[in-house]
Amino acid sequence: TLASASSSSDSDTGGASPPPRKKARASPAAAVEGAGEPGASAGRAGLTSSQSLSLPAGLAPAAAPLRGSSSGSAVSSAMQANGAGGGQQQQQQPPQGPVGPELGCLSAQNGEASAGTAASDQLAHANGLLPSANSGGGSPGGLSVNNGVPAAGVPGPASAELGGGGGSALKKKKRLSQSDEDVIRLIGQHLHSLGLNQTVDLLMQESGCRLEHPSATKFRNHVMEGEWDKAENDLNELKALVHSPHAIVVRGTLELFQSCIVGLIVRMKFLLLQQKYLEYLEDGKVLEALQVLRCELTPLKYNTERIHVLSGYLMCSHAEDLRAKAEWEGKGTASRSKLLDKLQTYLPPSVMLPPRRLQNLLRQAVELQRDRCLYHNTKLDSNLDSVSLLIDHVCSRKQFPCYTQQILTEHCNEVWFCKFSNDGTKLATGSKDTTVIIWQVDPDTHQLKLLKTLEGHAYGVSYIAWSPDDNYLVACGPDDCSELWLWNVQTGELRTKMSQSHEDSLTSVAWNPDGKRFVTGGQRGQFYQCDLDGNLLDSWEGVRVQCLWCLSDGKTVLASDTHQRIRGYNFEDLTDRNIVQEDHPIMSFTISKNGRLALLNVATQGVHLWDLQDRVLVRKYQGVTQGFYTIHSCFGGHNEDFIASGSEDHKVYIWHKRSELPIAELTGHTRTVNCVSWNPQIPSMMASASDDGTVRIWGPAPFVDNQDIEGKRTLCSLITKSSNHRMTWGWKGP
Repeated sequence: TLASASSSSDSDTGGASPPPRKKARASPAAAVEGAGEPGASAGRAGLTSSQSLSLPAGLAPAAAPLRGSSSGSAVSSAMQANGAGGGQQQQQQPPQGPVGPELGCLSAQNGEASAGTAASDQLAHANGLLPSANSGGGSPGGLSVNNGVPAAGVPGPASAELGGGGGSALKKKKRLSQSDEDVIRLIGQHLHSLGLNQTVDLLMQESGCRLEHPSATKFRNHVMEGEWDKAENDLNELKALVHSPHAIVVRGTLELFQSCIVGLIVRMKFLLLQQKYLEYLEDGKVLEALQVLRCELTPLKYNTERIHVLSGYLMCSHAEDLRAKAEWEGKGTASRSKLLDKLQTYLPPSVMLPPRRLQNLLRQAVELQRDRCLYHNTKLDSNLDSVSLLIDHVCSRKQFPCYTQQILTEHCNEVWFCKFSNDGTKLATGSKDTTVIIWQVDPDTHQLKLLKTLEGHAYGVSYIAWSPDDNYLVACGPDDCSELWLWNVQTGELRTKMSQSHEDSLTSVAWNPDGKRFVTGGQRGQFYQCDLDGNLLDSWEGVRVQCLWCLSDGKTVLASDTHQRIRGYNFEDLTDRNIVQEDHPIMSFTISKNGRLALLNVATQGVHLWDLQDRVLVRKYQGVTQGFYTIHSCFGGHNEDFIASGSEDHKVYIWHKRSELPIAELTGHTRTVNCVSWNPQIPSMMASASDDGTVRIWGPAPFVDNQDIEGKRTLCSLITKSSNHRMTWGWKGP
């Protein structure tokens, strides 16, 4: 609806008539027509001559004010200069040309629009990049039209109709929050890295944000262009902006704070001059490089050791030799970009954003989602291109080794122990039936087939240990067994059968990392260190050993004893120390690959996780039934993020290392599960040995086509994928 104001209505109300609205690109004809018809000029505001409309007589409402012409209007103050008339009738002024000179450009500062700038000015923005040309082909007053929408406050065709009732024609943009500004800057930095500079210009212009400080932009450009003298001068401007990591600590001491700032400037200058020196050397300008070394780098009195190294590069015969010795990419964009990354660490993010900040944040988010995913059990590329940022990362229980893949029934009595080889290609199982069976793992199908049967263990086999190179295997018996068997796995021959005394009880064994020695012991007080031929090298008297483990230092042996503790024994200096103390008997334990964590099966208590370095109990895992049977648990999965244990309730329990509650309870065995072993090379494969005489191989569910899966997946159910997204369950290899 076109609003029209008549002069008669103005005189009737005794108030000031609304001022004429500014015209957008008004033609001279429109200006003349508007001046000749003061009663209808307001109604035609913003229309060109071809858009001028005349209302039929009698249809113009009396005293109909223009929308947006209220006292709260954001129209330029020049348009309201005669608005306080004290009740006197104002006389309309004819428009001054196509666009009034008082129509200034809008300056975007933190999203706020202001008027009154000279008409020739551009819309202000400071994004650290060269401004792009105005779009719209010479819009008046330097106002740019973004994405086809006029800048705020510029009336377009029929703009009077678009305003809200009683609203302002020039509405101020909502002030951006700090987080909004940060997001805009991050997006701008990423777009700039993609070369979309004009898009960055428009983004910074419309938002009123600044990508980085102008001094930082100048500094960046000078570094990338190799203008070292100018870059060095820029440091003086950046001095007040330099970020000191000790600023909070020394805030109360001005002198110390200033000295820290000076020190940081010296470091930045040293990095600049080092690049300058190396580039001179690569270009063959030895004299100039020597001048930099003597007269610029040395007077800084900083990192003299590095200066000595730099001076040695003067002897390099050619550029390739220089780049190799200096471990430097050479003159160009790559080395200068790395230099900028180092220099940026001394500047606060408000001045210069950290390099690739958006990508780093996204990568951290993906990694955090993986860490929180209870079933994540694969090694994925850290590259963001390998994942979708449009959906959250989540893994399915179907991908986890929760399903029976194979049941091995070759043993004819209780199976007491199972252990995968270090390379994951074999599985050894020991049984009460006096045999050890070696199984071969098919690398493609992950099926196991019988490879060798090692016989002759009269008391049965309750413990097995692979040598570090998987060439040998040591087998031990139960408490009343005084013998130990050392087998050559490749040939299937018995290399050594060791027995120091018929009164011994050799129930546990552990290999030294060098693969040339092992330790063994039992609950009757024997604790020996032997070579591959069974010769006794050292012994420790009076230690009733329940379980053993050799640490990676090659010196320390951990042993759990009948005093409900784990102690560390050093066979070289014959010292020992207490590490773990429990309140109940420790039936067995195992150590993580990094030697930091110990996993204990404690009688009547279950599975406990200890930090050996801090000597503290980290977590007690719930669910498992543990009496006084010896049950062996294990670390497993990718990065050893999971823990598995057998149980006297015939189940296998799996926990995520950070969760006390089990994420899976595996059923299938019909009697106590004595031992669980996770394949160290195939995270989706696990074995369990039971008193029911079987060994079960656990793996992921069979192949599932996600096109047949509907509904939202919870942590213990199936993952949801869109109908056009397909995925293969299971581990695909390292």
